[in-house]
Amino acid sequence: MTSRPKPSAGPTGGAARPRRARARLGALRDRLMLGLFIPLRRRRAARLHYAAILDGQTVNLHAGLPPSAGLPDRAEILVRRGRRRHAVEARVYEGPAGEALVDAAVLLGAEVGGVPVTTGRWRLRLRLYTGRRKRSLSLLLLEPPVPYEGPTKPMMASPVTGERHRIGRSVRGSARVVSAGVRPAVEVTKVHLTHAGVTLDFRVLGVTTDRPWAEFVASGRRFEQPVTADASGGSGVFRVDVPLDRMTPRGARPEHWDVELHDHGGRSLRLGRRLHDVRNPLRVFAMRSIAITPQGRPPLIVQPRYTPAGNLRVTCTRMSEAG
Repeated sequence: MTSRPKPSAGPTGGAARPRRARARLGALRDRLMLGLFIPLRRRRAARLHYAAILDGQTVNLHAGLPPSAGLPDRAEILVRRGRRRHAVEARVYEGPAGEALVDAAVLLGAEVGGVPVTTGRWRLRLRLYTGRRKRSLSLLLLEPPVPYEGPTKPMMASPVTGERHRIGRSVRGSARVVSAGVRPAVEVTKVHLTHAGVTLDFRVLGVTTDRPWAEFVASGRRFEQPVTADASGGSGVFRVDVPLDRMTPRGARPEHWDVELHDHGGRSLRLGRRLHDVRNPLRVFAMRSIAITPQGRPPLIVQPRYTPAGNLRVTCTRMSEAG
């Protein structure tokens, strides 16, 4: 009797093993943190009652001091990684029950005048001053930030730089900021919509483009369009005119045009809105429709809009069909 070969693990099983290992490691980490480190450190550390990054680039902190700290004269938040250390002034005051409290807002990013953080994990500590004495405390984060419901969501990236920051905590329960680089994207900065035509301003994030051009794509049709630097929009801003004279629908139905940026390095990125905190870009960033008559062409009803995923789309409808 011949033995059957054992079935080999397919791609799904192979991919599941690392996930299960990470889940087990995370569960062990949480047990150590909640069962050992946090109880041991609770009396010697400042306890964060609130910690969140509200606008993608500002860390907001509210903490209570241990009784042994008293009411200091002033306080600072230290942002540290390796030998790099930056101090940001905090507000210390007495709460309604006589407890000592600290509030702070830490702006992140050298481009916006904040702490020049780079990719990696940055420790947060609290430094207290009372007379000539100074004392440093850990900032203990018992509960990580919880995503909230509603029309907006937490900002996951800086609206200025595109860099990503989030609040995390070490295995010992100390709060930290985890920073990551910019994800490649083409961010629309302005849509100029007039009866003469449509022009798009945008900036490229996270990558360097090599002689870029735009392509407008719909229903198997594809048109290239040159891209120019926009001197009035500031450094890094580009502009492209929407080629409405070539975008008349071939039939009675409206045609929906996507916009892509290409370059000679082979890169392709969709134009859209990524750096925002709204859950429904289609509704919140809604734009009006307008009648435009491209040169030498019949009039069109044109409406730029954003998809639920944030991609820019230009809808063109024949005037007779729209009416």
